[in-house]
Amino acid sequence: MKEAVSKQKTSDSVIPPSIGSIVEGKLIARDRSSIFIDLGPQGTGIIFGREFYEVKDAIKNLQIGDIIHAKIVELENEEGYRELSLQDATKDINWQKLREMKDNQEIIKVKITGVNKGGLLTNINNIAAFLPVSQLSPENYPRVTDADKAKILKELQKFIGKTLEVKVLDLLAEENKLILSEKAKTEQAIKQMLNNYKKGDVVDGKITGIADFGVFIRFPLAAENAQNNAEINPPSPDASAGQGAEKRGKDDSIEGLIHISELDWQLVQNPSEIVKVGEIIKAQIIDIHNNQVFLSLKSLKENPWEKIEKEHKKGDIIKGKVISFSPFGAFVEVMPKIRGLCHISEFASQKEMEDSLKPGEMYDFEILLIEPKEHRMSLKLVK
Repeated sequence: MKEAVSKQKTSDSVIPPSIGSIVEGKLIARDRSSIFIDLGPQGTGIIFGREFYEVKDAIKNLQIGDIIHAKIVELENEEGYRELSLQDATKDINWQKLREMKDNQEIIKVKITGVNKGGLLTNINNIAAFLPVSQLSPENYPRVTDADKAKILKELQKFIGKTLEVKVLDLLAEENKLILSEKAKTEQAIKQMLNNYKKGDVVDGKITGIADFGVFIRFPLAAENAQNNAEINPPSPDASAGQGAEKRGKDDSIEGLIHISELDWQLVQNPSEIVKVGEIIKAQIIDIHNNQVFLSLKSLKENPWEKIEKEHKKGDIIKGKVISFSPFGAFVEVMPKIRGLCHISEFASQKEMEDSLKPGEMYDFEILLIEPKEHRMSLKLVK
């Protein structure tokens, strides 16, 4: 056999084999610890030893004549055979399939098998995959108000055993890295939906979730887009009325984010103090970026900083009510929704500040700095 392999002649149409290349052959013989594969012009291959035992369950039902794909790990051993690996070939083929899925933007159904603090765990074709929290769809994003990692993990655990539709976001076979995205599957649809919206538009929407960084708001699709969407994705005639309505409700609406800094002109520490889940509000679109919609609630409200700029200047004495303490100083409300900071450096210590000021009480303060465009005011207690 060695002589047969070593004397192979390769025609112009045959690519010379190399270590690491995937070859196709026909099973021609087997014994208790090896199988032999006819590789045609490239000789005869063998899977034996550790390579055999690692895949013995996968090959036990193979029959003589079956076609096998394997990877060359040794061009020619002492007996003249090309040593092959079925396990490595299967892995390489699976990675190639995943690359094709990514290139084709294919939607894949995966079953969630586990979680960690960063996202969901699953596998595709026996290759471990990771779905980060940031790549979940808006509907599945954990709405944890205080960003508590333990609470987020608890929310993610609800997905174990569930099937999600995803796309391949990133892959790197050399590092065994496979990243998935659930929200990517709707990006094209969302992009189409957003064609009729622009910065400055005002929409009526429903608060669907509250997080520590802001609130989620879902608003109906613009009439023209809704009609186009209905023509492209008509409701299934087999669906019940309730199911059809639910599907149309999701398809004909968009979810955006109102950042905590865009909820009100005053300093907001807890978004739930401004809005409640289920509340219907008006909001203004301030940006559309990467298929994400960012909105503002405060842009539709009168800017109180414009008023204070007209009425007060540096050096003025103004009355203010102490709202709360922080490591930086005391927050003081000088007008409705206007808060300044009496910095800790104005006192000898934290204790002196807390002895001098009481939350809820009114005091006289001198304006040290006023920057309406930055929504910032520095104050000094008048003793």
